[in-house]
Amino acid sequence: MKDAVIGVIGGSGLYEMEGMEDVRRVQVETPFGTPSDEYVTGTLNGVRMAFLPRHGRGHRLLPSEVNYRANIYGMKKLGVERIISVSAVGSLKEMIAPGHIVIPDQFIDRTKGIRKDTFFGEGIVAHVGFADPVCNDLSEALYAAALKAGAVAHKGGTYICMEGPAFSTRAESFMYREREAAVIGMTNLTEAKLAREAEICYGIIALSTDYDCWHTSHDDVSVEAVVQIIQQNVAMAKEIIRHAVAAIDGREQSCPCGSALQYAIISDRSVIPAETKQNLDLLIGKYL
Repeated sequence: MKDAVIGVIGGSGLYEMEGMEDVRRVQVETPFGTPSDEYVTGTLNGVRMAFLPRHGRGHRLLPSEVNYRANIYGMKKLGVERIISVSAVGSLKEMIAPGHIVIPDQFIDRTKGIRKDTFFGEGIVAHVGFADPVCNDLSEALYAAALKAGAVAHKGGTYICMEGPAFSTRAESFMYREREAAVIGMTNLTEAKLAREAEICYGIIALSTDYDCWHTSHDDVSVEAVVQIIQQNVAMAKEIIRHAVAAIDGREQSCPCGSALQYAIISDRSVIPAETKQNLDLLIGKYL
């Protein structure tokens, strides 16, 4: 399937992309179960795109309930080479005010092992490089697009990925600040790991909605406050996506993301079960 070359995963508040033409809804079957929702494919300014609401339409999936493997596999099956992920985050730095945009470049994992964050197992082992967990080329394009859209944007920074769905305790929030992290969220690290295994470029537009609960002169994070800022930020995120899509259209995937699995598979090819080979053929077929 070659329905799209750029994928957009929408987080809290971003459930659709206006301006797409030739729109159709596509149900994608995967060996890993059902994605969060139907993919919306079409063109945006002439560029073939696929859009998926991470939590499903109506926001019905907890961060730990999202089938990340199916979501990323589905993007790969549609032909996506680059994923732009949009997420609401809490700010851990004074200078990142609610309403600002952050393009993170690092992660600290605070999830609890509940999520499936690798395509491998079931008789095959692979270890991808993950020192630089997001695509630098795509992140550069997203930052430039954010500035062009008129956003107050911050390039780089560490994203704490927590399990959720509850927000941080105050002690945790202060601990994360001591680690000099920039933002905190509940989803992007899992997607980044799987995108790397799928050899898809991955970049993040993080929408700062609050100061978590560390800031003494601001109210603690609440759903009401988050939703209010999200409504402002989502419109900006869509504008950033439009600029970014126009900028990266036609570019070759010349970064290391496109060959992340080339030397990652450590298993003896002769012992990999046939069913596992079949399930992963889309990802590893060219290397076997």
